[in-house]
Amino acid sequence: MSDERAETGGTGKPRLGLVRILVITLMLVFGLAIAAAGAAIGGYAWVGWQFTRPGPVADDTTVLIPRGSGLGAIARQLETEGLIRDERVFRLRIRLDDSAAPVRAGEYAVPAEASMAQIYDILRYGETIQHPVRVPEGLTTAMVVRILEAHPMLDGELTDIPGEGEILPETYLVDRGTSRQEVLDRLREGQRRLLERLWAERQEGLPFETVEEAIILASIVEKETGVGDERPLVASVFVNRLRRGMRLQSDPTIIYGVTGGEPLGRGIRRSELDDETNPYNTYFITGLTPGPIANPGRASIEAVLDPPETDYLYFVADGTGGHAFARTLAEHNRNVANWRRIERERAAARQEQN
Repeated sequence: MSDERAETGGTGKPRLGLVRILVITLMLVFGLAIAAAGAAIGGYAWVGWQFTRPGPVADDTTVLIPRGSGLGAIARQLETEGLIRDERVFRLRIRLDDSAAPVRAGEYAVPAEASMAQIYDILRYGETIQHPVRVPEGLTTAMVVRILEAHPMLDGELTDIPGEGEILPETYLVDRGTSRQEVLDRLREGQRRLLERLWAERQEGLPFETVEEAIILASIVEKETGVGDERPLVASVFVNRLRRGMRLQSDPTIIYGVTGGEPLGRGIRRSELDDETNPYNTYFITGLTPGPIANPGRASIEAVLDPPETDYLYFVADGTGGHAFARTLAEHNRNVANWRRIERERAAARQEQN
């Protein structure tokens, strides 16, 4: 009797109500699980739709991601700048992405109506926008510093400025916000690497012994001509004069001694040509100047370290923007007379126009 009561609850009837409750409870739990799964799937699909739908930007634009920005800061920035609609969706979808690659700092081009997915790919794999920083050949270091200080794409202060002739003028491509000091350091390092290679390959028997002397001569070559093809010939003239113990007689050296490399704005005066106190006056000093008179470019450095073999000892302007080269003083004097004639004719023409 006791065993049967235990199974029937003492009444002789099965506990059907309890069974029904258990079944209903299990069905509810299972239903809720299905509903939750469906909601999760639906939510994931909604997030995916938001992530891939066209974005709110009507026109092509750019975005600058600062260095050190985390995902939250980037998402907030994108929403603030109107590139995405909801920074929460952007963050959530990226955190769900097992293949997520790091977002890189820099300035990026974002096309009109770019989706969050497109923007995410741009920030992961896209090329940053590069801005040119052009440093022309033949400038003094002070001039280069002014260029960098005025460049709108650069940032920060210059704290370590190289000496005269210690940088390699070139056009460098940089990200917006690159520090000015970083660019200046690249200019200096560029010359160091170039000289390391060219000095080891230099021509034998050159009339100077150090890299510093090579840069001094290259800076004079740089200032003497703006015609690229002439640099080797100009270098050969100065090398030939140094070998013979002749003075260089270079006008740009006088100007550097007078202005520190700033434009003179007029012709050289007779008193400046005759100034024996100017340590850069190569009409009086023998050999090289005390230091460089500018920052020479790659072509001038190459020309000085591997000059062509010529008999030229003189050159003067020829009226075309270039120079006439001569082996003898008599030939040079004829070239000078021709240049003086051209100058007179040009002066007369200017007077007629006025």
